[in-house]
Amino acid sequence: MSHEALENLLHEDRAFPPSAEFAAQANATEAMYADADADRLAFWAEQAGELEWSQPWDTVLDWSDAPFVKWFDGGKLNVAVNCVDRHVAAGHGDKVAFHFEGEPGDTRDITYADLLTEVSQAANALESLGVKAGDRVAIYLPMIPEAAVAMLACARIGAVHSVVFGGFSAEALRSRIEDAEAVLVITSDGGNRRGKPMALKPAVDEAVAASPSVQNVLVVKRTGQDDIEWTDKDIWWHELVGAQPTTHEAQGFDAEHPLFILYTSGTTGKPKGILHTTGGYLTQASFTHRNVFDLKADTDVYWCTADIGWITGHSYVVYGPLANRATSLMYEGTPDTPHNGRWWELVEKYRVSILYTAPTAIRTFMKWGEDIPAGFDLSTLRVLGSVGEPINPEAWMWYRRVIGGGRCPIVDTWWQTETGAMMISPLPGVTACKPGSAMHTLPGICAEVVDDDAKPVGNGGGGYLVLTEPWPSMLRGIWGDPERYKETYWSRWPGLYFAGDGAKLDEDGAIWLLGRVDDVMNVSGHRISTTEVESALVSHDTVAEAAVVGAADETTGQGIVAFVILREGVEPGDHIVADLRNHVAHEIGPIAKPRQILIVPELPKTRSGKIMRRLLRDVAEGRAAGDTTTLADANVMTLIGQGLASGSGSED
Repeated sequence: MSHEALENLLHEDRAFPPSAEFAAQANATEAMYADADADRLAFWAEQAGELEWSQPWDTVLDWSDAPFVKWFDGGKLNVAVNCVDRHVAAGHGDKVAFHFEGEPGDTRDITYADLLTEVSQAANALESLGVKAGDRVAIYLPMIPEAAVAMLACARIGAVHSVVFGGFSAEALRSRIEDAEAVLVITSDGGNRRGKPMALKPAVDEAVAASPSVQNVLVVKRTGQDDIEWTDKDIWWHELVGAQPTTHEAQGFDAEHPLFILYTSGTTGKPKGILHTTGGYLTQASFTHRNVFDLKADTDVYWCTADIGWITGHSYVVYGPLANRATSLMYEGTPDTPHNGRWWELVEKYRVSILYTAPTAIRTFMKWGEDIPAGFDLSTLRVLGSVGEPINPEAWMWYRRVIGGGRCPIVDTWWQTETGAMMISPLPGVTACKPGSAMHTLPGICAEVVDDDAKPVGNGGGGYLVLTEPWPSMLRGIWGDPERYKETYWSRWPGLYFAGDGAKLDEDGAIWLLGRVDDVMNVSGHRISTTEVESALVSHDTVAEAAVVGAADETTGQGIVAFVILREGVEPGDHIVADLRNHVAHEIGPIAKPRQILIVPELPKTRSGKIMRRLLRDVAEGRAAGDTTTLADANVMTLIGQGLASGSGSED
């Protein structure tokens, strides 16, 4: 980035304040910001006080060994007790913790009392296998209740879980098992995906064969596939766990005891194990879940659609909701099975009131058309959330109008695997939201947008998003590699956390995330964010989704190349491409007019829904596509190649 930082090109004047009725009943008020500003550490101590501690802490924050931090040092607590036992003890055992819906339509309602029994049995089972506090356990499961039970059982006995997304390859699993030296793998025979069983056990067999640290493999029977191999390390979950005593005495662990490792899915090099600990993590996960979603535990039905294998699944499917005694929906399958209205069918069936999902899903629903959700009763929804990447203003507006009926606040949340919990988000009863903006830091969080010299850019300017003070749920390091932790996050500017995101402040000081600074394009000396050009394209009524890259250009340094998915029923053609190029020039300015627009059927995405712009850059610059092992659908690059061959696109 230049000293001029990032160009601030798109402007958004629409704002949606909460209704008077919503504001009057909201958990979070404007005063929360003032309280946090007046005494940040007292504020976080108050939030930690919402949890049950077996021993109080001595120090709220110890930053003396920065960038290594301790929160609530000296305190002890048990995460499973906070998520399960205390609610049962308070008389809420009959309350549903999870409504589970399998893709084939099988269902289970799991109460907090049921969950306590299952977690206790699983904890006893782990201990019977010799797993002890500090040991690492790899979890490789589909979205089934046993995934949450396994995580909580590890937390209960102080074992450190490493959840690996069930779509990852045997090699990806092996590298994560090896890095953490896991002693146990918890998996299943398979899961259900798009109408058929998807085997998981073969990948585990391959990974474990090359992982000498693994002593046992605990296998959940989910699909009943007959053709799975069995080794002398394998044990059926139902046979071992089902035979255990239904009670387990939990002990408190230090606030800084490791809770989990979660590997970020890089495509090259050694996996990066992000380490989170106990007290600060649970404090911020539960605080943000309760206040950003305005959770009313007695009446809300909450649905976070993320997989358990991502940080969103950890913080906002398992730990945050259960700490707050939420009733959640857990769904195994995909949005398009057995039909494209499956999610809205589930919202209607379970009377979901809070929905938290990703922009990539919202844009997919836009592509399918609004007549699909219109066929279902979505009137129980009262708060909508977005996570994973910046949301385009038009997708935000569609989400509000079509899914939220024009009445639901939208909380667009920015955070990362590394931050552990939400950092920047509206508070739904306080903030007048602008479509596409995450708005402001949450109470108790400190961030700035800075230039190359770490100077704040001020309102109207763009630059790098940095965090200026430690926060409770921050990563405690990279597993086994403290130097890499310092180099990756803290080396750019002394004392500032920077993980690679660009942002801008609008004239009112609202924060707009602009994606990875690696994705910024340099066109004739102008630093242009891919996010802004993508948002301009998606604001055209023919476009469902767009991805933009900068490709080498002899004249301008880089030229803007756009890959566009059209909405259902729109016929591609040169006139569409010309309209879109002119539309971007009108919305942003001639400098941002794409050199080339390619109409494609799909975009290359990781299994968490993030667009792999690196592969698109390969295409735009005429190279063979690089490593595609983390793609959700390996056929996408073939489809794009066929589209290129057919000549869809335009350039001057």
